[in-house]
Amino acid sequence: MNPIINPVEKVDEAFIYIIGISLILLTLITITMIWFVIKYRRSKNPTPADIRGNWKLEVVWTVIPTIIALSMFWVGWSSYAGLRNVPENALEIETIAQMYSWVFKYPDGKEIYNEIVVPQNRPIRLNITSDDVIHGLFIPAFRIKVDAVPKVHTYAWFYPQKTGKFSVQCTEFCGIGHADMTAELRVVTEDEYNEWLKGEGE
Repeated sequence: MNPIINPVEKVDEAFIYIIGISLILLTLITITMIWFVIKYRRSKNPTPADIRGNWKLEVVWTVIPTIIALSMFWVGWSSYAGLRNVPENALEIETIAQMYSWVFKYPDGKEIYNEIVVPQNRPIRLNITSDDVIHGLFIPAFRIKVDAVPKVHTYAWFYPQKTGKFSVQCTEFCGIGHADMTAELRVVTEDEYNEWLKGEGE
């Protein structure tokens, strides 16, 4: 059995990689610019030189940016694929957006509002849609941001490895109650989850 790779890690790796490359390029370009300003200042070079036809430089500034861009694409694609490839044993929860609340339906028929309770160390798949207008499901702790669109069914998944409480928000302006359209994600142990399932739905 292949170990589950937490998509949060892949998203963070892509972010750090792209930011890191950007900071390195910013530093190198800034240093080069300062060096050119000092070395080729007007007092030392009153007559500007027009340099053309250096094929070596042209190859360098074509090949290096191409490699950097392709590497960013690869890292970004890997993180995207991690967000879309759901493990087979995922717990599926129907997630329905409506003005101005979230409805979560579990496989056993349990239905609750504005709270998701999930077991620790088990992949969770959220099957997302909307009953009325466009909403946006945003769970920052698990890097999930997916639009909930009427008559359109999409999904997101996450892998909760730590117990705790996490915020769920709507990120699409859906009306006057948009700011209050929040929910809570609770990650509990397997035993606590089974006990919770036995209780009555809200």
